[in-house]
Amino acid sequence: MAAIHQRLKALKKRKKTVVVYLVLLFEILGILTAMHAVMNVRTPQGSIAWAVSLVTIPVVTVPAYWVFGRNKFQGYVLKRRADADRLDEIFHNAQLEVERLVAQTEWGNTALRGTERLARLPFTGGNDVELLVDGEATFDSIFAGIDAADDYVLVQFYIVRADDIGTALQQRLVAAAERGVRVYFLYDEIGSLGLPGSYLSKLRHAGANVLPFHSRKGSGNRFQLNFRNHRKTVVVDGHTAWIGGHNVGDEYLGRDESFGNWRDTHIRLAGPAVLGAQIAFVEDWRWATDDTLDDLSWEPVAVPDATAQALVIASGPADDVETASLMYTQAINAAARRIWIASPYFVPDDAIVQSLQLAALRGVDVRILIPEISDNRLVKLAAYSYFDEVSSTGVKFYRYQDGFLHEKALLIDDIVGTVGTANFDNRSFRLNFEITVVVVETDFAKDVEQMFEADFANSRLMLEDEYDTKPYLFKVAVRLARLAAPVL
Repeated sequence: MAAIHQRLKALKKRKKTVVVYLVLLFEILGILTAMHAVMNVRTPQGSIAWAVSLVTIPVVTVPAYWVFGRNKFQGYVLKRRADADRLDEIFHNAQLEVERLVAQTEWGNTALRGTERLARLPFTGGNDVELLVDGEATFDSIFAGIDAADDYVLVQFYIVRADDIGTALQQRLVAAAERGVRVYFLYDEIGSLGLPGSYLSKLRHAGANVLPFHSRKGSGNRFQLNFRNHRKTVVVDGHTAWIGGHNVGDEYLGRDESFGNWRDTHIRLAGPAVLGAQIAFVEDWRWATDDTLDDLSWEPVAVPDATAQALVIASGPADDVETASLMYTQAINAAARRIWIASPYFVPDDAIVQSLQLAALRGVDVRILIPEISDNRLVKLAAYSYFDEVSSTGVKFYRYQDGFLHEKALLIDDIVGTVGTANFDNRSFRLNFEITVVVVETDFAKDVEQMFEADFANSRLMLEDEYDTKPYLFKVAVRLARLAAPVL
């Protein structure tokens, strides 16, 4: 018995020693990882949030950081550099063609130059644009475009479901492939996690080229889950594109009882600006495979009698600068009379907050439209802190009441409207691949204005003292959610 007792005692001591060494190991890893976060996380808030948590609770946060904490998609960057000569040749030739159609926009010269440099393409004239409000109008237009395709269809969505609308898309793509149209189908494997293999197999069997985005491709990305391809784009024959907030799922047509009405917006774009959307798809496709798709149509074609000046801006974690954040900051700073913003997730960085404050102080009509119903409790709470911060300067917040608002749209003065996929949050600014269409045309701006007015009519204006009258524990929760904003 004594020998057994001594053995058990030794075993317990050994276990304690192992635990001590493991704790010490994680603490060292936490400190080293915190140093990495301080040197590499782009925002001071994010650096602080990660560094503190990595040092205090390393067992939990060290694995989390290496899965979720990175903000530069290094593999995509290296692939872009490796393919730079071939892709640059394609894009350069396209740009030479586009320059024939460069627009003389009425928008401010500074805003114009900055936006063009972010997009790596100029604004072009001769574009026809159509605002597509909600799912029925959006998918009717997309399906009509696919049915009319002669040469190829490029399809890219963050979420694809094998439900009624997903099956309808599949059937049209199968029909297009069977009549000889080249179909390229790209989906985000994280966003489309539940998509069954049979859905993809049917597309492949018909001759479609189908690939996941492969955000975990490459030895350095095996455990990486943070970068998402959030773009929702369809391009037909290089002359027409659809871009906006709709994914492929029945909920995007208001068929999900938990959300009810789904309020979203897309845009149909025809003309030379479509090449910007095609370039973005080609870069993503090149990451997912070894095909450059250089046999697509790269000749920009102006639409007769079309008056819209347009530009497509693709953004993502492989960019040299924070394209989406800079795009929004510039838009706010360029506004002279009004800036109306619709976003389901409003968790902006300091630059955006300060730009909103300055815009309101100089007399610009600043309105932020966000949903009352949210699919993210932390984001909903964090938004209250921004309301508290900017409302004193005159910024107005509206909360949409008729279901879930998911659109991402802007209206600048009476001339500029944007529709795209990027939200006002850290994920869209720094972690997601996004895409936005900027349109300079008074008629289009008028359509966007009417859409916003209808949305405001279905919203409630937040009162100035709404945050102040909330219970103390609610305010604590809001502030904690705000602290988590950089890593949401």
